[in-house]
Order: sequence, then C-alpha cells, then structure tokens
Amino acid sequence: MTMSRTELLRWQFDFTWALSEYHLDRLVPADHLWEPGPLCWTVRPSADGGWEPDFAETEPDPVPVPTVAWITWHIGWWWGVALDHVHGRPPRDRTEIVWPGEEKAVAWLRGLRAEWAEALDGLTDADLDARTAYPWPEDAGYTVAHTAGWVNAELMKNVAEIGQLRMLRAASGGADAGGK
Repeated sequence: MTMSRTELLRWQFDFTWALSEYHLDRLVPADHLWEPGPLCWTVRPSADGGWEPDFAETEPDPVPVPTVAWITWHIGWWWGVALDHVHGRPPRDRTEIVWPGEEKAVAWLRGLRAEWAEALDGLTDADLDARTAYPWPEDAGYTVAHTAGWVNAELMKNVAEIGQLRMLRAASGGADAGGK
C-alpha cells in the first residue's frame, strides 16, 4: 500500500495523539502543579491573575524537572508557534503564550490538536516542500515536512514526560485510588 507524505505524517500524528489521550484522560487538576523534587520549573501566579512559566534563555545545569503545568504550557508554546508558521501568521513570542490553568489545560491541548490535524490535512506536497525556519535557524534548510515530523516527535516526548509525572505522583500516594 502506498501512502502520501501527508497521510504518513497524519497517521504518525494520530498514533502519537492516541498515546497522548491515555495520559490526558487521566490527569486531574492536582497533577498539574505537583512538584516531584526541590528543583522544578512550573508556572506561577502572575500579578495580572494569570500564570507565568519559569524560563531561562540558557538552560540551567542541572536542568529543573518540569511540572505537568510547565510541560502543558511548553506544548502550547511550541505548538501554537508551529501553527503560526504553517498558517503564515506572524509567530507569537513565548511571553504571549498563556497557560490557561489546570482546569482548562487539557481542553487547550485538544484544541491545538484539532487545529493541527486540520492544518495537516490541508497540506499539499508543495506545502510540505516549502522552506521553514521553525523550530530551526533560518539557514538550516528544513521544510514544512520536517516541522510536521518534529511536531510528532516533540509531542510524543512531552506527553511521555506528562505520563511519567502523573504515574510518579500516583505511585507516591499523591493521587487517590484509581489514579485520579
């Protein structure tokens, strides 16, 4: 059976998203801000009533362990900017991506999933071959197809991190019976 590049990328994305749903379906609000150790990156209440993520332009050493909240913000940041690039919109700055809180984070990610799936479905071979500078430098020579493959890989990595944190919290007694 032959498959177009768009169909293959969409299959890989749908497979990755199915794995994502396993953990997203089981997240509870208390999972989001749970800190598994003393050195964590999270999101913190901001002066305007929203949330501000921990961030450093140069990755610290040692690297802080991110909370589920930070990871969901991070997904929203890179995925939102990937969508900006694919749709030809001016890419938003990191500081413009606002975490919606523990009650709305999963719905936010599901909204990004729907927007990305629609974008993937609309890509032609010519679109996939177009040069893009996201998430790489301008002169890297990568294409929209590379970005789509990167989204799949980055999503799988980030969701694995969410799942690991969720399971660690549950195993440590941080969640009630049944993983909730």
